[in-house]
Amino acid sequence: MFTGLVEGQGIVRQIASLPAGLRFTISPEPDSFSTTDISIGDSISNSGCCLTVVRIDEGCLDFEAGEETLAKTNLGDLKVGDTVNLERSLSVGARLGGHFVQGHVDGTAVVDRIERNDEWVDMYFRADTAITRLMVPKGSVAIDGVSLTLVLVEPGRFSVALIPHTLQITTLGCRKTGDRVNIENDILGKYVAQLLQHHPMLPTGQNDS
Repeated sequence: MFTGLVEGQGIVRQIASLPAGLRFTISPEPDSFSTTDISIGDSISNSGCCLTVVRIDEGCLDFEAGEETLAKTNLGDLKVGDTVNLERSLSVGARLGGHFVQGHVDGTAVVDRIERNDEWVDMYFRADTAITRLMVPKGSVAIDGVSLTLVLVEPGRFSVALIPHTLQITTLGCRKTGDRVNIENDILGKYVAQLLQHHPMLPTGQNDS
């Protein structure tokens, strides 16, 4: 479990092919993301995707992503030199400043338009309606692992407003039109949708008694 509050960025140093996936070697920014307290087996959010540390070497972290993960996320788009957002898993007793993020990406969206204002940026996205139907205006969404508040929500389209701090410390500041981003909808909305799908609500005035 994560909060969507990015701790730092990491640079992709190497990508190696596996029989059923890819192995990524990530070099975290030492000033913002220390690896001294990270162990093999720890879960780290890589741009919103929960991956397990499989190797630690000279400050670099290795992660493996299987075919399903690569098909569901934008990790397969990564190239050596690209950056990812990093966040450790939530520890018991820690403050929850964003919202509950599982690191289970629902799918990807495409940056459709970027409007730059004096103090913030409005970023618009296109996505499958299966993703946007679980969104609500002023609700939470994780975009590349960043906890954000939804502004506009329409079938197949949504937007968020990004403040300078978010643009500076996350990869969203480097995004351009046409880029794919990872999307994870709020877990509460997904549970409600699942409940209604399998247990339709009774008509008003009726109950189980």
